[in-house]
Amino acid sequence: MNMLCQATASQLLIIDIQERLCSTMNEKVLQQVIKNTNILTQAANKLAIPVIRTEQYPKGLGPTHMDILAQASDTHAVYEKTCFSGCGAQGMENHLRDIHRPQIIIAGMEAHICVLQTAMELQALGKQVFVAQDAVISRNKHNYKNALARLRQAGIVVSNTESVLFEWLKDASNPQFKELSKLIR
Repeated sequence: MNMLCQATASQLLIIDIQERLCSTMNEKVLQQVIKNTNILTQAANKLAIPVIRTEQYPKGLGPTHMDILAQASDTHAVYEKTCFSGCGAQGMENHLRDIHRPQIIIAGMEAHICVLQTAMELQALGKQVFVAQDAVISRNKHNYKNALARLRQAGIVVSNTESVLFEWLKDASNPQFKELSKLIR
């Protein structure tokens, strides 16, 4: 198993970054999470990496945050759910089976609920899971820290946006290097 993210093996999963959930988060941390999620999304779009988005009960929690939607593409798969794990969203199982990419890179909220449950279920399904710690958030910093510790204990790779980006690029000779490296400056 390769412990580095590979563009040709990856999918980006954005979990529940929705308007009403965002309103309960620390604003400064939330802005950084949105920025980092958008960096990952822009890179995924340029590198032809599939992007999946989940929305937890959108009738009650609203749509995906408008700043995330600004980077969305028609090719992004969107799944509504009421269960906490994204794996339980209707259609997600078929998506995971049909898209033969074993690595799932996760951004989203809340780290200790939907992100954690999704990551652990994906791992149980045989996926190699990476969580970008600077692109996930919880309302409570203790819950956030606990989630990251539990993910690590479960063998899930806890990484960060910049590492994922440069692992996807792999080499400065990548034709997308110049453009995508500007995203983190």
